[in-house]
Amino acid sequence: MASPSELSPSELPELAVTGATGGLGGMLARQLAASGFAQRLLVRDAARAPQLDDAHPVVCSYGDGAASRRALEGAKILFMVSAAEAEDRLQQHYAFVDAAADAGVEHVVYTSFYRAAPDATFTLARDHHATEERVRASGLQYTFLRDNFYLDFLPLLAGEDGVIRGPAGDGVFSGVAREDVARCAHAVLRDPAIHKGKTYDLTGPEELTLAQAAEVLSTGTGRTISYHPETVEEAYASRASYGVPQWQLDAWVSTYTAMAAGQMAGLSPDIHGLTGQDPISLAEFLTRPVL
Repeated sequence: MASPSELSPSELPELAVTGATGGLGGMLARQLAASGFAQRLLVRDAARAPQLDDAHPVVCSYGDGAASRRALEGAKILFMVSAAEAEDRLQQHYAFVDAAADAGVEHVVYTSFYRAAPDATFTLARDHHATEERVRASGLQYTFLRDNFYLDFLPLLAGEDGVIRGPAGDGVFSGVAREDVARCAHAVLRDPAIHKGKTYDLTGPEELTLAQAAEVLSTGTGRTISYHPETVEEAYASRASYGVPQWQLDAWVSTYTAMAAGQMAGLSPDIHGLTGQDPISLAEFLTRPVL
């Protein structure tokens, strides 16, 4: 069981990594440890921190500015994974970015979203844009990794009946494997100075409609999966029974309407440029072991 680091902030590694108890941050932390990097792992629960060589758990949460500032004291480079979806996620991000700047962090690498913009159709992409703006205003050096829709989540869109329902129409997305995002973050953190001020679009190697994705999922999983295009009204009605707040419904539905609007389309060379490897396709992703 991991325990909070007993080292003083001045003795802790200058590289701080958030999200190590989650999927993306955990992959990155393991890659960094395998490459011999010392790191402080900023976690809410030290008992859940991965056991890695020269990795030191430090407890804080994004919304607690004072604890975050203490946790980041002496850190120079910060990998900031976006917080779990919540109504106050943007306020949590603001508090954490401000704490990083106050603590003397020099460079933050932030996981944003593809085509983040104040008027993005996908509502959470607006929050990512606002977080980017907060980072820019803070005076911190930055690198933004703008991820397309995660391939990891795609199989979860199908209901028990194997049907993916949503108002995406014939719009395409360029889904990216979380594994590729972790590799890109690792590449940036190996030599962060050359990536200052850069924004990278992280996409897979193909554009797919949800109908095409359903065909690939059917072949790759052995499960019969299909896509049923809903209207926006049908999408809200079909999700109303979940009893979630309006912001969550808006986020769910706008994931699909962003595809319909063409805001998840387009292919980027940035994964290959950062890692020297081609991005993982959906068919390939389905054959890979869970990391």
